[in-house]
Formats: sequence, structure tokens, C-alpha cells
Amino acid sequence: MSRTGRTRRPAVRALSRTAVAVSAAAAGVVLLAVPALAHITVTPNSAPAGSAAVLTFHVPNEQPTADTVKVDMQIPTAHPIVSLLVKPVAGWTISVKTINLAKPVVTDDGKFTQAVSEIIWSGGKIAPGQFQDFEVSADPLPSGVSSVAFKAIQTYSNGVVVPWIDMPVPGQPEPAHPAPILTLTKGTANPQTAALTDKPASSATASSGSGSDGTARVLGIAGVAVALLALATAGLRRRRDSGG
Repeated sequence: MSRTGRTRRPAVRALSRTAVAVSAAAAGVVLLAVPALAHITVTPNSAPAGSAAVLTFHVPNEQPTADTVKVDMQIPTAHPIVSLLVKPVAGWTISVKTINLAKPVVTDDGKFTQAVSEIIWSGGKIAPGQFQDFEVSADPLPSGVSSVAFKAIQTYSNGVVVPWIDMPVPGQPEPAHPAPILTLTKGTANPQTAALTDKPASSATASSGSGSDGTARVLGIAGVAVALLALATAGLRRRRDSGG
């Protein structure tokens, strides 16, 4: 064996180890990006307290071989949304549950003694790799609180039940199954102003989410590309060594 061959083979082994390490790191980036895509989210993610808003709940399927067949969403009643209307979704049955309020709520539309406490979408399906948006109209949003959490239970056709009910803790990492949270800002928006700003606000939120998801994908793809390049280089040098 030539001296050159002896010096090349350790280099080839080093490149191979590097390629494996890079591949593992790239796969880690991709896997870390997946949970962020699987959360149930609400859009917009903030709105003025006391205003009217159309809320869109984005429900993705995170199971590789099962359909989402039921979404059960709890509507908080400590600070009730007295007028909550649900938009029909093709293929899905909607069940709305209400409670009697201990203290009636008076708004510009009158006095309300009941409020929605739960919405159940069932009978349809969200296939693997797909999502479904569910919309509700809330009027007015609660006042006197800084946020509203819409805890949800997602049920799959294989019997798996995922509770999206975890609440964030300041200073701690994001929980594994966070509940969709709507932040309530101070002041009541003028209806005309809200109509003009609602779509841009929703678009900004979606754009921000897409940007972060896209960044994760790009990082993962770039890592895989580097790994493949390193493997190809190692293979080329191994063939040269064999030929020499």
C-alpha cells in the first residue's frame, strides 16, 4: 500500500463520520420543526377586549396513518362570550353546548342569560398531511382579562386522543400540547376600523408563522444537502484510493 493511500483512508473515514453527524443534526432540525406545525392555533392571535371578531382555529393532522375525526373545543365561561356563532363546515356535524349564567350579561344587543361552553365538530375527517380551519364569530370578546384560552381535544380514527390544554408558564419552554390562546388588548375597536384591520392582522400572523416554519424547513434541507455532499465526496475519494 502506498503512503498516499494510507493517508487518504483516515481522511475518508473522518469525512464519513462528519457526514453521519451532519445528517443526524439535519434530521434533528427537521424533527424539531414538526411539533411547531402540529399545534392547534387561533387567528388572529390578539384582538381588542370587548370587540367583535371572527376567530379561525387551524387544526392540522399530526398522525401519519390516522384521520382526525373529532375536535372538541371548550369555551371559557368565567368571562363568557355571550354571542358565539359557528360557521358550517362541509362534511362536519356541529354540536353546541350552553350553560346558564349565574349573572346575566348585558350588552348593546340585550341581556343574555346563557353562553356557549363547548363546541364539538365531528363526522368529518382531516387526513394525514392535511388541515382544517374552523371559524366562529365572537361578539363581544370578554373584558377584564388579558387572554382567553380555548382548550381543545383532538380525536383520531385510531383512538389516539390529544389534549391541547397546556397553559404556558413564564420563563419555561413551550408546553408539549399548548392550548390556543387569544390575547386581549386594551380598548374596544371601532367596528369599521376592525373590519379594515382584521384581514391585515390575520395575514401578518399567518406570514410570521409561515416564516418561522419555512426557516426550519430551509435549515433542515440545507443540513441534508451538506450531508449528502460530504458522503459523495467520501465515496469519490474511496474509489480513487481503490483505483490507486
